[in-house]
Amino acid sequence: MDLAFRLSLKGKGRTSPNPAVGALVVKNGRIIGRGYHEKAGLPHAEAIALDDAGVKAKGATLYVTLEPCAHFGKTPPCVDKIIKSGIKKVIVGMVDPNPLNNGRGIQILKAQKIKVEVGFLENKLRKLNEAFIKYITRKIPFVTVKVGESLDGKIATRTGDSKWITSDGARAYAHRLRSNYDAIMVGVNTILRDNPKLDAWFSKKQPIKIVVDSQLSIHQEANVFSRKSSAIIVILPVKSGQETENRKILAQKAKILEVKEKAGQINLKDMMKKLAQAEIANILVEGGGTLIGGLFDEGLVDKVLFFISPKIIGGKEAISSVMGRGIARIDKAVKLREVELRKIGEDFLFEGYV
Repeated sequence: MDLAFRLSLKGKGRTSPNPAVGALVVKNGRIIGRGYHEKAGLPHAEAIALDDAGVKAKGATLYVTLEPCAHFGKTPPCVDKIIKSGIKKVIVGMVDPNPLNNGRGIQILKAQKIKVEVGFLENKLRKLNEAFIKYITRKIPFVTVKVGESLDGKIATRTGDSKWITSDGARAYAHRLRSNYDAIMVGVNTILRDNPKLDAWFSKKQPIKIVVDSQLSIHQEANVFSRKSSAIIVILPVKSGQETENRKILAQKAKILEVKEKAGQINLKDMMKKLAQAEIANILVEGGGTLIGGLFDEGLVDKVLFFISPKIIGGKEAISSVMGRGIARIDKAVKLREVELRKIGEDFLFEGYV
């Protein structure tokens, strides 16, 4: 199962909204078939491994990190292929949390007199597919907040200068992270202040760029509108007949996503639901402080990655990494779990789950 897990890692960041899955076919102590899910719409890991094994699969054991599917999606049910192959035993890492499956695949295999064992390396497998699990069970994306800040929690000076707070090593690491996500999200103030491209330096796979811009104030020539990947601009509803010329031009550069209003601002929960409907399963939020604070206020953050530079910026007008309403009492503060701290370049990466 550990070998199957390592095989599944080859698909990490490329299978969304599907999970990363690895599979092995073993007979007489030898691996005779290998497979991993490469991309949504392509064959699943089990199907690839069984094709790799061919007729030798008859009487063999299948190791698979996630329960085989029993429903039609973009590909046929894997249980049908397993039954036809003559596999005699299936070792499953964890039950599929997808409500369309969720134990059905195991039941069908057992009904065909195929031995099934379940529950191996489950903690590692759940962490690998944490975004898929939330997306498929709650119908909203898994949200990671990434911040590059000074030791006193500032992401820009009082004049708005922010280049560069963190070191080259931390920025390079952050770019490698981007390719693991379906989308990168920022507030419009980050676009207006820094004009970032929001691309991933080291990957052919480029994430979708999401700009939260309630009043559609983004510039038409912003760097975020590159040809490398698509963009989404999240705005408040506009009444029919009130579309501006600016909106018409921006609609040619990006998808305009209208979401509900909450106290005159973007309804962040409605935004997340609509992004999930567009099959965006995980999002890396990179700023600014108002957007990040709002996501914390609404309980929408799942994970944090804070790159902390050993610098002091100071000033009450300097921009903080987390704003929003915040809390009134310390005992209501967000408490992180599974916290890890490591050095990245000249900076420190503080990682944890909400």
